[in-house]
Amino acid sequence: MATFEYIALDRTGRRTGGILSGPTEQAVIAELESRRLTPVSIEARDDSAASGRGVSARKLGAAYTQLAELLDAGVPLLRSLKILGARKSDPRLGMVFQEITDAVSEGSDLAGAMQRRPEFFPPIHIAMVRAGEKGGFLENVLKRLAQLTLAQAELRSKVIGSLIYPMFLLGTGSVVLGVIFGVFVPKFRDVFDRVQGGLPWVTSAVLGISRLVSEFGLFTLGFLVLAVLGGWRLCRRASVRDRLVRWWTFAPIAGPLVRSLAAARFCRMLGTMLGNGVPLLSAMTIAREAAGNPVVEEAIVTAAEAVKSGKSLAPPLEACGLFEADVVEMISVAEASNNLDRVLLKIADTIEARVDRMLEGVLKLVEPTLLIALAGVVGTVAAALILPMMNVSANL
Repeated sequence: MATFEYIALDRTGRRTGGILSGPTEQAVIAELESRRLTPVSIEARDDSAASGRGVSARKLGAAYTQLAELLDAGVPLLRSLKILGARKSDPRLGMVFQEITDAVSEGSDLAGAMQRRPEFFPPIHIAMVRAGEKGGFLENVLKRLAQLTLAQAELRSKVIGSLIYPMFLLGTGSVVLGVIFGVFVPKFRDVFDRVQGGLPWVTSAVLGISRLVSEFGLFTLGFLVLAVLGGWRLCRRASVRDRLVRWWTFAPIAGPLVRSLAAARFCRMLGTMLGNGVPLLSAMTIAREAAGNPVVEEAIVTAAEAVKSGKSLAPPLEACGLFEADVVEMISVAEASNNLDRVLLKIADTIEARVDRMLEGVLKLVEPTLLIALAGVVGTVAAALILPMMNVSANL
């Protein structure tokens, strides 16, 4: 989704500003109107306009934990933010909380103040904080947000640790293949030039790759580096990123993981708000932002329209095809028994446990996949070098 910077008037006529994410400018206007704000100006914001880089998930999770503990102990929000802004362990994060403190002291809500620094606070975090402020359960949201952030950091560490050996294999394999194509294969080029009747296509392909590596190695490396940098810059564009997210949502292996994570975030946010007395339609409007996936958000909007017209929640979620059948069935039963809030939280726990198992399975497949790919490339090179010799021997 694109990012927009806005200036609006509240019910008292006071000017306020901030940053909102949305698919279109009209969607941002609708969101402002739902907050009883009158838009004055809305301008698209370039994602590269955010200065600096964020902080680690562990430090951010620790800050959420400290803020939740302070609020739970009865410390007012503004005083709690000042305490976080005075922390010396991370000056950059302390500076950000000082800015948030100033914004809150001027009348902004916490979520609106966090929106001004999108490089530190993801949209999902902002949506959850906004829900906690509107529903009156900010302490619980901050505690849950701290758990989610620290869990994500732990998961990231786990994934990185599991990928160290596969990356070592990938690096070693790249060096070995570079030596094969750059040093070993060129030695056969003069022999193959004297072969009558032409070469097999696989041999011609291997010799072509060898020529790129041995004679134009620097140009080939430079082209690959430029291609990677160009692809990275292209993926930073909002339109391209949205298309990539849509593709990943329905990809064969990654798709179930992406959909499950989005469904878990939505169910947990919706269940938390319903449990604290927020009406279903209002809760769905806020919880859809917590999904963090435009495809799932569109399905939630469709489901909200169905609920608004008097229908139940389960059928539109089933029709979109993004939620598992057992999840839809549990939601249907929960609606009938009037305990949707508790069931949604149980669904979130179940999905998250399922995602952990799926991630472990995917990570276990990475190492053998790399080994098979490396063996396949080496086998192809060997076949490319042996086939012409076998043809020469057969013609003798």
